[in-house]
Amino acid sequence: MPVRVAETSAPSQVSGEGANPGSALPSACSLLSVGQAFAGTQNVSSVQKDEAWRVNVRIQGCDLEHGYLCGTMEALNVPLADTPVVTFWEGEIVDIKNYTFFTGKWEATPEDDVRHWSKFQSFSPFLGQVEADGGKSLNLSNYPYIFMRWKEQYFVNVGIDCGLTIAGFYYVCFSCSDGSINGFYYDPNSSPFQKLELKSTNEGRSGFSFSSYQLQ
Repeated sequence: MPVRVAETSAPSQVSGEGANPGSALPSACSLLSVGQAFAGTQNVSSVQKDEAWRVNVRIQGCDLEHGYLCGTMEALNVPLADTPVVTFWEGEIVDIKNYTFFTGKWEATPEDDVRHWSKFQSFSPFLGQVEADGGKSLNLSNYPYIFMRWKEQYFVNVGIDCGLTIAGFYYVCFSCSDGSINGFYYDPNSSPFQKLELKSTNEGRSGFSFSSYQLQ
């Protein structure tokens, strides 16, 4: 979801995801698949006001072999927009083979990466190794959480002059057990640590499982 260039605000409080490194689940979670829908909120609170946008997300494409997925994000109650704002995003799955915990772009430094990943309780077992080399020697295939980055690429239904920005990206943690998603938005020019909280829904699935697709 697009985020306003915002005032300085204090980091929000973070609730843990309840990490359980001993659990073994298949690397391809059934709830992280094409057509799966999620609904929740993004907190865009600042010092001046407390505000949360309702958000819907749907996965439109997924290529686990290459650590890639994509989808749409819809913000339903954005104050500056007359209609719900829809964006198209592409994601990187931190699988060590294709992507590590170090972003290496989008103005994010390794320090920024560690600071944001550390807000997920489920990341704590990996902190030392990630600080050393981005986690290159880790094996995440059976871990019950999947870490990702989501980068919005363009607005689907509004123009770039809508007063919002998609310059940043999301650090995302997905729970394989219940399909819940927690995320934090990073953009040096926006309010820090805007929290994304989503739950999976039972809507009908539609989409494409290939690397070539069209946005529906």
